[in-house]
Amino acid sequence: MITTGWRRASLLLFAVAAFAAFGAACSDDKDEAPPPEYHGVQISPPPEKPAGVFIGTDGKPFDLRKETEGYITLFYIGYTHCPDICPTHMYDLSRALRDIDPAVKSKVKVVFATADPARDTPQVLREWLDHFDPTFLGITGTEEQMFQLEDALGMERSTQTPTSPGNYVVSHAAWIAAFTNDNVAHLVYPSGITQDDWKHDLPLLVNVGWKEPKE
Repeated sequence: MITTGWRRASLLLFAVAAFAAFGAACSDDKDEAPPPEYHGVQISPPPEKPAGVFIGTDGKPFDLRKETEGYITLFYIGYTHCPDICPTHMYDLSRALRDIDPAVKSKVKVVFATADPARDTPQVLREWLDHFDPTFLGITGTEEQMFQLEDALGMERSTQTPTSPGNYVVSHAAWIAAFTNDNVAHLVYPSGITQDDWKHDLPLLVNVGWKEPKE
């Protein structure tokens, strides 16, 4: 069960070429490149990458900021028992990363944080993520730690709904936050983002990063 209030939108990102100087004179002309268009959704205010030490899929402490510093970090909170949105997001990401330039992929890290720490042990997370891409990172922690992650991203806290004795589904936000090298997520990717959207945006996130659109 998933909750999301995001609609797909696009964001124009403007890049302006540098002035060219010839001899002693400096030209006033600007050569403006066509603005690239992101398929992600711009959010305001953009959240900063959460700080904290969690538990990785190897059972060892995982410092979120330290382990992802210098990478485009695609951060998602979900759970391995999710019947639809979580595996769809991970599958589409894995297929897109497989198809793009390896030099771009090498600068991207995918972090899956569980909203169901009672069932998603480090081993369960590792086995589930390996179905998509063995480079995907997984983190867990105490229930309160995971709630604090949702708070830091401006998400509603996930909730559990019983479906049968001993079983339940988890309602949680359904978007992926894209943290650029400034450790801020200016763009998010909601349910409905496709592999083609990822293949379009990932090279831009890596090679261009984030620039405020011109007013």
